[in-house]
Amino acid sequence: MAALEVDVTGRAGSFAISAQFRAAPGVTALFGRSGAGKSTILKMIAGTARPETGRISAGGRVFFDSEKRINLPPRARGIGFVFQEGRLFPHLSVRRNLTYARWAGGRAGPRALEEVAALLGLEEHLERHPGTLSGGERQRVAIGRALLADPQILLMDEPLSSLDRERRVEILPYLEAIANEARIPVLYVSHDTGEVARLADQVVAIDEGRVRAAGTAAEILGHSTGEEDRGLSILEGQVTDVDLNYETVTVETGGGTIELSARDLPAGSRVRLRLGAADVAIATTPHEGLSIRNQLWCTVQAVERRGNSAEVRLAFGGERITAHITAKSADALGLAPGMRVVALIKAVSVERARLLPRQP
Repeated sequence: MAALEVDVTGRAGSFAISAQFRAAPGVTALFGRSGAGKSTILKMIAGTARPETGRISAGGRVFFDSEKRINLPPRARGIGFVFQEGRLFPHLSVRRNLTYARWAGGRAGPRALEEVAALLGLEEHLERHPGTLSGGERQRVAIGRALLADPQILLMDEPLSSLDRERRVEILPYLEAIANEARIPVLYVSHDTGEVARLADQVVAIDEGRVRAAGTAAEILGHSTGEEDRGLSILEGQVTDVDLNYETVTVETGGGTIELSARDLPAGSRVRLRLGAADVAIATTPHEGLSIRNQLWCTVQAVERRGNSAEVRLAFGGERITAHITAKSADALGLAPGMRVVALIKAVSVERARLLPRQP
């Protein structure tokens, strides 16, 4: 499937929409705070909201073109849409909900029901009705229904926002499985950095209806504007060693090796890691006799004062790490761009953000 090309203007409430981006097969996250215009952009792509000007296309198919006066109705766009709430038919079984587009809409896609049910862990629920399912199970059915409609593009509008934390933890592995085998462009709307770090191949940051930045998860999430997310570090690498006795693994990244606590990462697997800036300490030399397992040589790229604290951006080979320390500590260490330092990171502070598909 060809990439989705979006170049539109319009309005969302009190501010203007101006969005230009490209979404290749795989997961592209539209990321930004609530009310930034992400859902409006998704509706423009789906055809339920009309842009004022611009063009939306995928390969040789044009969904919208203001100059040529093309505006395909939603049903003609071949787009699957997963809403914040499942919107299932309560009187139909899970099986009939999943295959609704096929028996009611006459669509015949390449995916088998059994394949999608296995992907989403629904094999044992096919004869149940939505009223007997948990929130996470209902949302999995909604996702499966969209996949079995044989969409050319899949849109997901904050599909976890209506779920509690326990249900979110339940469904995230299934979304990760979809992300790892996506053959079509999947647009995933979220303001949650954890979801985006775990699922997205590419990230388009939206602020007040405009594209603020676009790039990889590591590039965009590392420069998040949210106070709680600022300085998030995203690293990717391959598992090179597994210690079954202590349930730790070693990951080779672009800058060197990092150890973390993990039980489910086999040797050879590719993984995305997440580091909180508050969990990164800085030293001018390596130290012995510490419980901290990761002592990583880095180069200071920038030191930004924020009142009584400092954000220190570090180059770790081809990767980037951000640390939050006090301004007093930054001055005491004499931190300045170009200086070689050691980033100290506890293995238990390194989070697995996503298990990535292996490269061919």
